[in-house]
Amino acid sequence: MANLNILLIESDPKERMALTQALETWSYRVTTAPNGKDALTQVSQNRFELIIADGNLPEMSVFDLLQNLQAHDDAVKVVCLTPTAAVDQAVQLMKAGAADVLAKPLDRDKLRLTVQHIVTPEESLRSCTPAAAQATAPTIVTQDPSMQQLIKLAQQVADSRASVLIQGESGTGKELFARLIHQVSQRKAKPFVAINCGALPETLLESELFGHEKGAFTGAVSRKPGKFELADGGTILLDEITEMQLHLQAKLLRVLQEREVDRVGGSHPLKVDVRVVATTNRDVGRAIEKNEFRSDLFYRLNVVPIKIPPLRQRAGDIPLLADHFIEKYNALDGRDVKKMTNDAVTKLVGLSFPGNVRELENIMERAVLLCDGEAINARDLFIEEAVGNTPPNGELPADLMSAPLKEVEKKLIFHTLDRTNGNRTHAAKMLGISVRTLRNKLNEYKEKMG
Repeated sequence: MANLNILLIESDPKERMALTQALETWSYRVTTAPNGKDALTQVSQNRFELIIADGNLPEMSVFDLLQNLQAHDDAVKVVCLTPTAAVDQAVQLMKAGAADVLAKPLDRDKLRLTVQHIVTPEESLRSCTPAAAQATAPTIVTQDPSMQQLIKLAQQVADSRASVLIQGESGTGKELFARLIHQVSQRKAKPFVAINCGALPETLLESELFGHEKGAFTGAVSRKPGKFELADGGTILLDEITEMQLHLQAKLLRVLQEREVDRVGGSHPLKVDVRVVATTNRDVGRAIEKNEFRSDLFYRLNVVPIKIPPLRQRAGDIPLLADHFIEKYNALDGRDVKKMTNDAVTKLVGLSFPGNVRELENIMERAVLLCDGEAINARDLFIEEAVGNTPPNGELPADLMSAPLKEVEKKLIFHTLDRTNGNRTHAAKMLGISVRTLRNKLNEYKEKMG
């Protein structure tokens, strides 16, 4: 829906400007407010179809803001933005009436899809034209033979009903493969619905997946269809499936077997026709051994296995991806960067990229903004200052030059945590990885220490 009126409530001027530019790029009309008081003034004077609000506002809590907004217009949709680790706050915000909660730092593609889904629910649940579906098809940038084989496999199985399990480290592009499978299938004109199974507690996740009836639990003020119902005829992406609790795994297994869902508090099952794609960044075999994941669910999901290699195993893609991100952020940020210097390319290729393609994208977005000429040089990459793991001469410390890659990664993580006084959210941002990935790494080191 082009020309949609959106109110953006964000206290940080840089975040406010960046989000405004992104939303305006997608042809939305954006009004901004730095706090809840100014936001309520704007709401009293104008009509907005959507409100995007920071979860940590000065002067007025976001919960008070939600209450005031609903009192003024209970039909307005509100998307709240919270720190990645604030799961409890996300749950409370959704119970308080938020239409959705997105984690910071924001993924722009996810924001765009969330806005589209919220403001045009009828269109998204019915269908879109094949031309529109093709327009949003993802681009997987690679020249690596193993990646090209995986793309070919994804295209070959796209029209089947077989479940797909995509495994790979965080930031490798698992969701891109899921969207590719959907877009080249006969289901492409139907919804693609994604849900992160690790971002919500069990009680809320069950309702989000399978829906609930009015009065099914405290706060269930109306009937709500679940993600499986919303994806009927299309594809559902179960992101980070191994984070799902065993109780819900059993219920999911029944959905896959019977092709029907039971709403929470419902009296009868509902038939659904959904293609299931699941992803995980964990070792599934180890999760099964630890009784954290059901083996029968694994076999049901793993009909078509896709294992994406980390970026460090396909270094030839790094320059190609870097050029792709230069083009992307030139367009988004109004820049005109032409290329990278040889020194910059050499420096990039020499990195281990624990955060994979997502980390590379963060580096290139920053470099495009910092570059004051036509070519990004090594200094524009801002790697030493952002990560703090490399001396000024650009060489690795002597004790890491011959260390195994895993040891380098471990030392880098602990060094970054020291620099941030143990703040995992800040450390993850500096490392270019998600808080969940950082937590999984720390748990892995703890287990090895006994």
